[in-house]
Amino acid sequence: MDVRKAIDTRRAVRSLVPVKIDRKTIDDLAECASLAPSCNNFQPWRFVFVTDPAQLEKVFGSLNKGNEWVRKASMVIGVFSKEEFDCNIKERHYFLFDTGMAAGFILLRATELGLIAHPIAGFDEDKAKEAMGIPPEFRLITLINVGVHTPVIDPILSDNQKLAETQRPPRKDLSEMVFYDRFDSE
Repeated sequence: MDVRKAIDTRRAVRSLVPVKIDRKTIDDLAECASLAPSCNNFQPWRFVFVTDPAQLEKVFGSLNKGNEWVRKASMVIGVFSKEEFDCNIKERHYFLFDTGMAAGFILLRATELGLIAHPIAGFDEDKAKEAMGIPPEFRLITLINVGVHTPVIDPILSDNQKLAETQRPPRKDLSEMVFYDRFDSE
């Protein structure tokens, strides 16, 4: 699969079935993330890959209502960093951007491997960090939930979530986000 195909194929669906995720797959995803660009090559990202069922239950305890579907994930990846791990140039703090790019590499590689990798923000950061053993001084940026898609829509999903399972949510028209040579506001 080429990069464009992975980008076109990647979806954040929620109807998952369990799959065995081995250490080789985890290392593959981590290695791809490690190749992401970062300011001065500081590589500020850190990841906790959780596959142990008892450990997953602890992480699931941090989920907000509406993210109960995550309980069907076979792996949860905690994506975290610290501001001082990366460049701070005037008001630009790169650790979030650079860590986000590494997470994006994980999403694309997971897609290429036939997995669903769905990042979420709906969790209690302190509870999730405690469950994964991440010290308080780190910023837990996202949880990426990994599994295999099933065409059987999970009944726990809301009506909007169910609709998003069957069709890609609409994307903004390029004219709303792309400007040539100069930004011209409305």
